[in-house]
Amino acid sequence: MDRKYRIVSADSHLEIPADRWTPRVPARYRDRAPRTVKLANGGDATLVENQPLSVLGLAVTGKPYEEFKPTGVTYEGNPGTGSPEQRMREQDQDGIDAEVIFTGPGNVRFWRGIADNEAFRAVIHAYNEFLAEEYCAPAPDRLIAIAVIPTTGIDDAIKELEYCARAGLKGVMLATFPNGTGVPAPEDDRFWGAVIDLNMPLTVHVRLLTNERPVFRYRRRPSEAEVFALDPVLNLVRFAGESALNAVQMIMAGIFDRFPKLRIYFAETMIGWIPYFLSQLDDNYQRTRHWAERYYGLEPPPRPLGEYIREHCWWGFISDRFGVEIRHRIGVEHVMWGSDFPHSAGNWPYSRKVIDATFEGVPEDERSLMVKGNAVKFFHLQDGLAA
Repeated sequence: MDRKYRIVSADSHLEIPADRWTPRVPARYRDRAPRTVKLANGGDATLVENQPLSVLGLAVTGKPYEEFKPTGVTYEGNPGTGSPEQRMREQDQDGIDAEVIFTGPGNVRFWRGIADNEAFRAVIHAYNEFLAEEYCAPAPDRLIAIAVIPTTGIDDAIKELEYCARAGLKGVMLATFPNGTGVPAPEDDRFWGAVIDLNMPLTVHVRLLTNERPVFRYRRRPSEAEVFALDPVLNLVRFAGESALNAVQMIMAGIFDRFPKLRIYFAETMIGWIPYFLSQLDDNYQRTRHWAERYYGLEPPPRPLGEYIREHCWWGFISDRFGVEIRHRIGVEHVMWGSDFPHSAGNWPYSRKVIDATFEGVPEDERSLMVKGNAVKFFHLQDGLAA
């Protein structure tokens, strides 16, 4: 029987001690897996080689703002850090029917501190296996955990993607482009094609890691003596949010032209900035396109850039009343509300109150799309209320 969804959080998080899932890492790599350590202040942190400690400081929801503190936070006794059964009780307490659940912030990048590629891949796979076989198993229609993709190259990315599809996971998250860098590459096409063939929902949490400069593989690069040192694609998004760059990288690389069925969800971006970004993008592109093509070989896409954004990109928000007010300039069908549970940007267990305030005056059919309908469609959920 299909679950009847009324509210689905399209952006929540899994904050649990590493030892809940690292026993699944093969024994020969387990000493390199993340592990939980206790700090002098009594708080919990995660230790990974070649990385500073990752302190548990965000899982503090359910407390008055005056009592938030980013220190001394522990897994034990906090909301969102327990068993799947505890999680579902917390959903009920919040009036939420299901959650799309991402890892903790930046986990894949953090785990990449593991220098040995095989050990890193084993850690990624163990986490995904834990999601499929253990965490989501009690209620896969309520615990919609998003798998993670390794950043060690296209073959590894596709192999893990195929496992996630076989295991029944309902979406995957990229931390970099599939080739393992912050710049799109021709070999990524194999991954995009596999995503479509497997009908696997594709997500990014906020943004891809794009520390490389330039942010694009240009056909040619003039010397700084010839032109003022500019990165044309980066120049297009200078008035935008973090995730805008990734969307524009994909457009300029022709990814959406070659794969017109590809869709991607950027979670936890907020949405109020998007109409402004789109207007600036069009203006910046007209000012940039001619010299970028002349000096960098950057070929113009066959369609206006904004059309690709509106057709291929979905966006997530938590509390963004302004964004909801201007929703028609973004596309009501392309935005999804999320609680961010158990992080402090959310309002558990009062999400229903936040939703009522955020969507005040919004017609019920549009509200329903943003708080559950778009998530149901994007993640291929079976909604008993949709009939």
